[in-house]
Amino acid sequence: MKNIIKVFKFGGASVKDADGIKNVANILSKFKDDHILIVISAMGKTTNALEEVVNAHAKKTGTAHELYEAVKQQHYAIMKNLFPENHDIFPIVNDTFVEAEWVLDEEPFEDYDYMYDQIVTIGELVSTKIVAGYLNFIGATTIWLDSRDVIASDNTYREGRIIWDKTMHLINSKVPKLLEQSNFVLTQGFIASTSENFTVSLGREGSDYSAAIFSYCLDAESMTIWKDVKGVLTADPRMFENVSKLDRLSYKEAIEMTYYGATVIHPKTIKPLQNKGIPLYVKSFIEPEGDGTIITNDVDTNYPPIIIIEKNQALLYISSKDFSFIAEHHLSHLFSLFDKYRIWINMMRNTAISFLVCVPNQPERLKNLFKALEADFTVAKEEGCELVTVRHYYPGLIESLKTDKVVLIDESGSKTFQMVTKNMPIMRRKDI
Repeated sequence: MKNIIKVFKFGGASVKDADGIKNVANILSKFKDDHILIVISAMGKTTNALEEVVNAHAKKTGTAHELYEAVKQQHYAIMKNLFPENHDIFPIVNDTFVEAEWVLDEEPFEDYDYMYDQIVTIGELVSTKIVAGYLNFIGATTIWLDSRDVIASDNTYREGRIIWDKTMHLINSKVPKLLEQSNFVLTQGFIASTSENFTVSLGREGSDYSAAIFSYCLDAESMTIWKDVKGVLTADPRMFENVSKLDRLSYKEAIEMTYYGATVIHPKTIKPLQNKGIPLYVKSFIEPEGDGTIITNDVDTNYPPIIIIEKNQALLYISSKDFSFIAEHHLSHLFSLFDKYRIWINMMRNTAISFLVCVPNQPERLKNLFKALEADFTVAKEEGCELVTVRHYYPGLIESLKTDKVVLIDESGSKTFQMVTKNMPIMRRKDI
């Protein structure tokens, strides 16, 4: 009889320190009789810290090794609060950190994204070895799995594209056998491998997607994302008061929310689950007994307004240099360039003579795009923008969100309103 498998994903906030790891162990202890594939992210802000290492190495500031050493020491400090000083985990983790040091000992690679993936993914490899080591230390037998052995990707570094047939075969040939040996198998989010056995990441916050890949391939009974919030909320509680938890969502509504930038779930997560009808639970690792939010095939009901705000956006104004309109051949060329330089379009509008797009403000990628456009187009960029999306809006709410904002572009549909805004400049005396 085939084992019923659950997939749990714990993000960086849940394992940011020794107490967090102990809490994860406590949650898992309540499921000791279940077969669980556990996906773990890098600890706390480790990914951000490793990005600083990559940037320092790329710019040859001379501080890359120092920054990397600081990351190592943070992890060693956590381990000292979990293990006796002679535990095997210390050399194991040290050897894992060494895996990326060869990159720092070489000249910076011309391919920044390749270099990024070889360094930043160390965060997931280290965190999973520490958590698996702790679970085994307290008697919760756990098998550590290198996700690069079972998740196959192309070589699109920093945004790996899954080779599904190969991944399905690898996961099903290895993971069920491991779960027969131990109820817990623990692996990394965010990481896959190319056909040349190079490490490739699946994009920032890609651990949710990793968990969905495992869930799909294993025909999981359910998938649970453990967060520091009670479930899926109607807005970011750090930005708005009186937000409420959504008890249930349809796959369709969840896909819409993540497409428009809701960060509680990675955008690519929902579709694999929907394709097999696997329910997704979003629960709190702080209050694990809570109901959380369940995302299933439910028919959409009347949802309250849901507000999504994406910061650090840029609004691009693109117009042709000749006398032609922005017509089909221009748009086709523009879209191909956005795809080539992997720039996600969050909102767009075209007129006869211009094309306006709201995109994440990624300086290096935009620099390459502008260089490709300069021969045929004039491009201007407005930085410091926010993209505000409201699902299930009403007019009064939109007006309140415009307070103290300059609206650069907006559009509305039957269920969704979007606008690109900037903060209103503070009026100085000489401006009055």
